[in-house]
Amino acid sequence: MRLLANVEERIDAHSYPATTEELVEEYGDLELELPNGEETFGDALGRLGETTFEDAEDARLAAYSAVSSNAIGRQNYSDRDAPSIGENGPEQVSF
Repeated sequence: MRLLANVEERIDAHSYPATTEELVEEYGDLELELPNGEETFGDALGRLGETTFEDAEDARLAAYSAVSSNAIGRQNYSDRDAPSIGENGPEQVSF
């Protein structure tokens, strides 16, 4: 998934190290396309507080880790985990 498709070239070309404030000021208005909506690059990075990024990869990974729940397809869903105690899970199917 490339959430940062329209942001990657710009943050790659930015001079590092760079702070959250610098990146938000420069690229904060750029939209991130999420599976369940959109948000700005600035909104995502703003959740991290003041941080210094050593390179574009650090900034990219931080943005991926800070996007909202709109980036999650089905929240709280896993077909791999056994149900918790007291929960009824789906019947297992053998392939």
